[in-house]
Amino acid sequence: MFSSSGGGKKAAPQQQQEMVQVDRSDAPSPFWRGASRDPTPAKKTRDSGLVVGAAYSHADMLKFDSLNISGSGSRPRTPPSTTPGHERNSSLNSTSGKSGSKSSAPPLKTYMNFLSNTNDDWTVDDTDDMYDYESDDGDDFGLPSLSNMKRRTQRKAEQSKARRDGSLGAGDDDPERQSRRRNSDSADIGFERPASIYPMPKKSEGKILRPQYKEILRDPANALHLINYPTIPPNATQKEIDAINSRITRINKFKRLLQASTIPLADLRQLAWSGVPEEVRAMTWQLLLSYLPTSSERRVATLERKRKEYLDGVRQAFDKGGGIGGGGGPGGGPNSNTSSSSRGGRGLDEAIWHQISIDVPRTNPHIELYGYEATQRSLERILYVWAVRHPASGYVQGINDLVTPFWQVFLGTYITDPDIESGMDPGQLPRAVLDAVEADSFWCLTKLLDGIQDHYIVAQPGIQRQVSALRDLTARIDAGLARHLESENVDFIQFSFRWMNCLLMREISVKNTIRMWDTYMAEEQGFSEFHLYVCAAFLVKWSDKLVKMDFQEIMMFLQSLPTRDWTEKDIELLLSEAYIWQSLFKGSSAHLRGSENRVQNTNFQL
Repeated sequence: MFSSSGGGKKAAPQQQQEMVQVDRSDAPSPFWRGASRDPTPAKKTRDSGLVVGAAYSHADMLKFDSLNISGSGSRPRTPPSTTPGHERNSSLNSTSGKSGSKSSAPPLKTYMNFLSNTNDDWTVDDTDDMYDYESDDGDDFGLPSLSNMKRRTQRKAEQSKARRDGSLGAGDDDPERQSRRRNSDSADIGFERPASIYPMPKKSEGKILRPQYKEILRDPANALHLINYPTIPPNATQKEIDAINSRITRINKFKRLLQASTIPLADLRQLAWSGVPEEVRAMTWQLLLSYLPTSSERRVATLERKRKEYLDGVRQAFDKGGGIGGGGGPGGGPNSNTSSSSRGGRGLDEAIWHQISIDVPRTNPHIELYGYEATQRSLERILYVWAVRHPASGYVQGINDLVTPFWQVFLGTYITDPDIESGMDPGQLPRAVLDAVEADSFWCLTKLLDGIQDHYIVAQPGIQRQVSALRDLTARIDAGLARHLESENVDFIQFSFRWMNCLLMREISVKNTIRMWDTYMAEEQGFSEFHLYVCAAFLVKWSDKLVKMDFQEIMMFLQSLPTRDWTEKDIELLLSEAYIWQSLFKGSSAHLRGSENRVQNTNFQL
């Protein structure tokens, strides 16, 4: 279960534990906001220039006065698509708090206390009826509510029909037509999903499917024969010519390794550390994650078997008669002992599906590719199947971000244009291509999360260890910055929780994340250990600015770091600095010796 410091909301069965009450009435921290004393609060508006992703308690918004983290039962919920209209529970406006709290920093607390006191903040009972969403234009994170989106879509559909038929509301009395408008014929389990408006690419922007896609589906190595090498422009400078030649040489090095009958993983890791060309990235990732076997003789059969296994799992998970592992089948999924009422009679875990259906539309909302229906349905299936196969953690907010680099890289294998973030509607591709991209993304996501699953189980011990290690590592690398953060009562859990939970995907672009993951996969423990040193290098990079800021300025800055214009060169510099820190401190416990009154964390090996 996630803490309120920036993690996601756990959708798996909740653990019973004693709720520790936190007195927030006098808390000067901007993360706590008391209820307004005004009985008629002003209507919330959203900043049209602000881009936000999945909902985090304080991670995506810079305007702290719009934040709201409260106790169990008052967590803002995205409404269901059922008919709203119930009055808002008066208890929402009865929480204690002072609107004019001081601006001084909160009392220093250890991250362990911080987590233990807020473990239940994301626990929400099924009290959707208590909110009056009819008048809501958005939730507390600036995102439109589902019911609002549905109303807008229905109004637009009615107006469009009126223009065609010449009369307002013509045909609206036909229940069958309304049903067809609300529900698709895709056998998707999102029965209550409101009608959505998806981007429509211009025909001139459409990306071209490789004619040889069937051969690539059979064996990814066949794509190595279709590489389009960069050409040297006529008026290129000598520097540009050298860069292009260097890129061609690097592509050929990967190609020679990948075409071997038995691929030497050690050589591939060494070559991939400094970046993988996009022409060979998909196959390289699958090999480094041990999804594909290194033997070319076993590759085709293994790929066919794993893809079939995933598609069978999808059919079981979304079967109205039962979920994965249901009925006491092999492995016994989390639904095997779940009553039919909690599953809504649709063969799915309603709690898990509800949260996934909320988070997926919020995934990379600034990228056109993730706005298409085919993309969102695919991500939903991947996340749901993974969640029911891993009942110890279930689905947790943040995992939806981690699947996107895989999905984007694997989809690009079948497209001639490497830039697929715009003008590329996956719904126009053959179903076999989408199934392969989806299955490969699922298995690679599973491989990644197997190494960091303790980040997402109850109490998140993996994240706790990494946050503690980051604090101690920062004290050794930049003692001045560490002292300043401590003097301002900035607890590392307040800003680095998201860094560990989402692997910095909220701080840098997807393209830069893909480049960073090249190195992570080349490392033996890239996601579980090397990422810590990347976070340390990332924090120290802003040291000169942070030491001049007070608590609130620090938190605002760290939640919106100026990385929008970063390129691969910036990522490579960050990775190089992280490698230096790892070389100096990994395996050494000397840097863990902090102040005498600080409890050492000996469970994390650096």
